[in-house]
Amino acid sequence: MSLRIVVCVKYVPDATGDRHFADDLTVDRDDVDGLLSELDEYAVEQALQIADEADDAEITVLTVGPEDAKDALRKALSMGADKAVHVEDDDLHGTDVIGTSLVLAKAIEKTGYDLVICGMASTDGTMGVLPALLAERLGVPQVTLLSEVSVEDGTVKGRRDGDAASEQLEASLPAVVSVTDQSGEARYPSFKGIMAAKKKPVESLDLGDLDLEADEVGLEGSWTAVDSAAARPARTAGTIVKDEGEGGKQLAEFLASQKFI
Repeated sequence: MSLRIVVCVKYVPDATGDRHFADDLTVDRDDVDGLLSELDEYAVEQALQIADEADDAEITVLTVGPEDAKDALRKALSMGADKAVHVEDDDLHGTDVIGTSLVLAKAIEKTGYDLVICGMASTDGTMGVLPALLAERLGVPQVTLLSEVSVEDGTVKGRRDGDAASEQLEASLPAVVSVTDQSGEARYPSFKGIMAAKKKPVESLDLGDLDLEADEVGLEGSWTAVDSAAARPARTAGTIVKDEGEGGKQLAEFLASQKFI
């Protein structure tokens, strides 16, 4: 029986762009270029490596987002994933991580799965809690923050590296795992992969397809909200110390005044 792997990916604003909040205090995704979250590329890579070792495996990449989020799916497909699912609905605007986990869980159950792989966090929200929420909603084990992962005989195994120790973990399938940016460099899509991705199926779903109501998601259904936001102050000019024999002393005094030493 084919090993069904679902990789959850996110289309995020480019971190090098001018990111800011919209009038409703949600992240403005219209005025900045977006891309596949870098941390999710590691999840796609690990899915590809697991599939390479399996006798038979199929990788589905799944995202929740606006029309442009298809770009993230195409990137994952060009890396080697087999097919994609895109959940898009205007009522999803402003959905927090609680609502997103609900939508993803419904889509994963509809798609079918044995293993769900996530990145350790998104590069915009950076909450890092979605894999755990997803496992809870699906009612399956979670093995998170892995720097090494493999699947064998119906069991997912991995290594979690901490500050003081490394843990060897395992769980029976079906399960949810998340991988860190130490799990292995993500491959670059080849020209052949990019061309092949254009022909791979991308299924579109909305809230109706997932039996969800608008008030369960979006700003109205969110458990969390941003109350206020202010732009970061512009950087001020630094202090220039001219070394005329007392430079080291002045530098030490400055560092001491800032409590760096």
